[in-house]
Amino acid sequence: MPITESTSDGQPARPAPADGSAAPCPDPEHPGAGAVPRNKEHAGAKEHHVMSESSEDENDDITRESSHDQQNRGAPNFEKTPSSRAQSRRSSTFANTSTVPRAQRRGLLGRLTLIPEVDQPYEYKNSTKWTITAIVALAAAAAPMGSGIFLPALPGMSVDLGASETVTNLTISFYMLAMSIFPLWSSFSETLGRRTIYIISFSLFLVFSICSAVSVNIAMLLVMRILSGGASASVQAVGAGTIADIWQPANRGRAMGIFYLGPLVGPLCSPIIGGSLTEGFGWRATMWFLSIYGGVMLLMLLFCLPETLARQPVAAAAAANAVSPDLQRVSTTTQSIKLRTRHTAALLKRLLLDPLSVILHLRQPPVFLTVYSASIAFFSLFVLNISIQSTFSRPPYSFAPIPLGACYLAPSLGYILASTLGGRWIDYIMAREARRAQRYDADGKLIYLPEDRARENMWLAAVLYPGAMLWYGWTSEKGIHFMVPCVANFFFGFGSMLVFGVTTTMLTEFMPRRSSSGVAVNNFIRNIFSCVGSVIAQPLIDAMGNGWLCTMVALFALLTGSAAVWALRRFGAKWREDMDRRLGEGR
Repeated sequence: MPITESTSDGQPARPAPADGSAAPCPDPEHPGAGAVPRNKEHAGAKEHHVMSESSEDENDDITRESSHDQQNRGAPNFEKTPSSRAQSRRSSTFANTSTVPRAQRRGLLGRLTLIPEVDQPYEYKNSTKWTITAIVALAAAAAPMGSGIFLPALPGMSVDLGASETVTNLTISFYMLAMSIFPLWSSFSETLGRRTIYIISFSLFLVFSICSAVSVNIAMLLVMRILSGGASASVQAVGAGTIADIWQPANRGRAMGIFYLGPLVGPLCSPIIGGSLTEGFGWRATMWFLSIYGGVMLLMLLFCLPETLARQPVAAAAAANAVSPDLQRVSTTTQSIKLRTRHTAALLKRLLLDPLSVILHLRQPPVFLTVYSASIAFFSLFVLNISIQSTFSRPPYSFAPIPLGACYLAPSLGYILASTLGGRWIDYIMAREARRAQRYDADGKLIYLPEDRARENMWLAAVLYPGAMLWYGWTSEKGIHFMVPCVANFFFGFGSMLVFGVTTTMLTEFMPRRSSSGVAVNNFIRNIFSCVGSVIAQPLIDAMGNGWLCTMVALFALLTGSAAVWALRRFGAKWREDMDRRLGEGR
């Protein structure tokens, strides 16, 4: 997905040729090498991937409108198209952006928001964008926190509820399975808006976490865990959509990296919190902690998160809601029944079939390979999580719940480092590749493509995390000092987070008009992989030991992950163009 740069005075930057001659001016009528004609028709044909935008240039943008506009304008409506995105400029050039009146704000209980909704979310101040990014990152932390906080509590819960170790592991496996299925309904956020999905999700998460805390047997706990996992799951997909709503692609990699700190700080903090609570108050305290966290996040979302989904144009909205004269003249009972039946069928299709339709995106090779790269890394991650809990709670380590939880610090520190540096790195790589290929639009602004994000960073990641898993497996198998396998886990966390950051950002750019749907199908597949990993890990550890299990998983991840990266690099551009055409044709 292409982006453009601006100089400090707002003029487009264009590097001079290597021979020192004057840089040619791109001509929309007769573009030269590297110049891409940019007009409405061209933008419309490439709306899924190729767009030209101005860099935010670290600005502290503000939105303004005149008092006359405030008094006279109607309800604002905008469509998130390349042409509307290209209107993003420095603050002096987007003074037309306006705040939506409180009575017209969208989303469930939208009038309560303290941060106002604006016509064009791209034009929020940077400080407001980072605030929204932080809120959705904290919200997205709830789902992985719900699995990680249980890991140190499994032995105590097994004794308290009279269940075997394999059965108690199902409280994590089924939780992850629910996280794979329920994100599909986050596709509603593309029509209902982001805010409504957030609030409904966390309301349900709060209720089901309380029910988990008061469970009287393992069956009740499993059911409540499935429901709470499903309630929290869609936030990760909707959160990525929110990031795509407010950040231009030039800075989206960095923003996506910060957003992913939430889902990865969850695994960092939750095992330590879970170990401390389990040792002090028992395993039920972990569920009460999740209930409190869910309640706090619900209040934060209710009052601090505006709707960020771009509005439809007035004409499109009117056409969608218009009633034809023929329908207005319907008078007979039979015609009325037919009309109501049609509306009911449309509603059922929207509720039951449309969420499942996001799975069809896997027919597109770029989407399939990107999702697979993330999924195999997620599978490896959950095999590792179960292995850490199983290995360090037994001899020769025999750690208590608190030090056992601290063992998860190592990979989580790797997540944080990769999330902080990796986002800037992929933005730099994308800009470098655009300059190297001399891709400029008619205004002389850089054009970025999604597949440019997967370069040396993905090759490093595809080798690093399988190698680190191999290192961990054999050192823990031989009972070597616990710091040695923990260092390996740090590198595992760094490598796997590079994969997660790149794949999520690429999906939002392969499908810019359907960003939440793209991330939803990613979460669907990778959480199925994580469920399988957490189910089979313990029996395989008992049967073959850490060393051979980690060797098997690491080699599979190395070979298939590297093949996916190679295929994206070799055929990504052709596949993306084919996907553009198919999506444009509605197939």
